[in-house]
Amino acid sequence: MPVFDFSNTPDEKNVSECTYTVFRSSEPEASPDKPIMVLDNTRQSWAHHSCGVFTNPMKRTVFEFKLETGAVSADILRIDARFTSLLKWLGENRINVRLSGENRPEGYAVYRIREIAFGGGSKLSAEDGFLQFMIERLLSSSAPTEEPEDEDRNETGDNMKLTSLQSITDFMTCAGRTLPDNIQLWARRNLAVARSHEVTPEERRHAQRALSIMMNIQWKHNYFEAIDPKEARRILDEELYGMERVKQRIIETIIQINRTHTLPAYGLLLVGPAGTGKSQIAYAVARILKLPWTTLDMSSIHDAEQLTGSSRIYSNAKPGIIMEAFSMAGESNLVFIINELDKASSGKGNGNPADVLLTLLDNLGFTDNYMECTIPTVGVYPIATANDKNLISAPLMSRFAVIDIPDYSPEEKKIIFSRFALPKVLRRMGLRQNECVVSKEALDAIIEKYADTTGIRDLEQAAEHLAANALYQIEVTHIPEVVFDAQMVRDLLA
Repeated sequence: MPVFDFSNTPDEKNVSECTYTVFRSSEPEASPDKPIMVLDNTRQSWAHHSCGVFTNPMKRTVFEFKLETGAVSADILRIDARFTSLLKWLGENRINVRLSGENRPEGYAVYRIREIAFGGGSKLSAEDGFLQFMIERLLSSSAPTEEPEDEDRNETGDNMKLTSLQSITDFMTCAGRTLPDNIQLWARRNLAVARSHEVTPEERRHAQRALSIMMNIQWKHNYFEAIDPKEARRILDEELYGMERVKQRIIETIIQINRTHTLPAYGLLLVGPAGTGKSQIAYAVARILKLPWTTLDMSSIHDAEQLTGSSRIYSNAKPGIIMEAFSMAGESNLVFIINELDKASSGKGNGNPADVLLTLLDNLGFTDNYMECTIPTVGVYPIATANDKNLISAPLMSRFAVIDIPDYSPEEKKIIFSRFALPKVLRRMGLRQNECVVSKEALDAIIEKYADTTGIRDLEQAAEHLAANALYQIEVTHIPEVVFDAQMVRDLLA
C-alpha cells in the first residue's frame, strides 16, 4: 500500500499531492477506536464537533476547519478504503459537513460525518439524507478487494431509495470500489443509456429502472462472521421439536462456516411428507445465519422467463422472480427457500425452470434478461424442500446435501400439540392456559383423529379450532374455563 508525502499546507491549496495512507476495514460501525479517517492534529487539537469542507479537489487530501479566527487546514493521514470516493465527492462539490472526532496521539480520529446547511456548498443528490444514507451503506459494505490504480479515474441498505438519475450518479461516484467490478462497468453503460437522447424514451426508462434496482441492493462479499453454535442450537430447539439428526446436520454446517468464513458449496434439500416442518427448518437456518430470506414456489413456475426476466425489447419488460428477490431483500447475501423442488422440471412454457435453477445453485453468477448483467451469487444459501426426491433430476440433486425428514410418531405429536401448537394459539388469542384445558383423553382423541395424516398441520388446525370454541364459550356463556374431554373433541372435530 503506497505512502505519500505529507506536504500540503494552507498556503499550498493548488498542490495535489496525496497525504494519506489507505487502510482496509469491514467494520459495520465507526468509533474513535475504529475511525473513518484520521486528520493531522500536530499543530493544534480539534474540537469534538468541527465544521468545514474537504478541499484540494484533485486528491481531496485536506480538511479545512472553519473556526472563529478563520479557516485552518489539516491533512488527512489515514482513511478507510471504503470512503475514498465519498471524500472526493464531498470535496469536489464543496459540501459543508460537521465532523465528530477525538484527539489522539496518532491524530484526530473522525468517526461521524454529517452534512450541514450553511455555506455555499451544493449537494448533487435530489433526495434529502443522501450523505447519511451513503455513509451507512459504506459501513455495511466490505473492504474493496483492491485499490484503484489511478486515483483520478472516473469510478463508478436503508429507508432511502435511489430513483432519480442524479442520486444514482452520486451513489455510483461515492460507492467507488465497494461495488463489484462488473456492476460498476454495467452501471456506467446503463447510465449513459439513461442520459442519452439517441435512444428511445422506452430504452431510457428501462435503463433507469434497472439502475435503481441494482444500486438499491447492498452487494456484499462472501465473508461470514463466526456464529455461536450454542445460540444456533437454542434457536433450533425453540423452533423445532425433536429432529436431532436434522439439528446435528445444521450445527455441522455452522461449524463449517466458522472455520472457512464462507457458505458451504452445497445447499440443503429437506425431503419428507407434507407438514413435517421443512419450511420451519429453513426459516430457522435463515434466522441463525442472520440473513434475509425469500421463497420460491416451484409448483407455480411453468416458464423459465418467470425466473430470468424478459428482454428490454418489450415495453412491458420486467426482471424475473430471482432478481426481484434480491431487490426485496436489499442485499446479495440471502437464504433462498425453494419450495417443492420436485415440481421444478414440469415446465410448460419456454425453457425448463430447473435449468435456470442450476445456474443459481452453482454460485457462479446469475444472469437476468432484463438487467443484462451477471449477478454475484456467492452469498446465496439455497434451502430446498420436496415431498418425493425421486422426482428431482440428478443435476439438481447433486447441488444439495440431502436430509430426510421422517414423519412424527404419535407420542411426538402429543408433545408438539400440548407444548407448542396449543400454547402458541392461546397466546395469539389472548387466552390463559387455564381457560382452555385439553385432558389426556382428549389429547388421545385428537391424535387418533389424525392418525392417518402426515405432519402436524392438522394438529395446528385442531388447536385453533379448540381454542376458538373455548373463547366462544367463555365470552357467550361467561364460564371461567373450558375443559375438553374425548367426546367433546370428537364432536367438535367431526
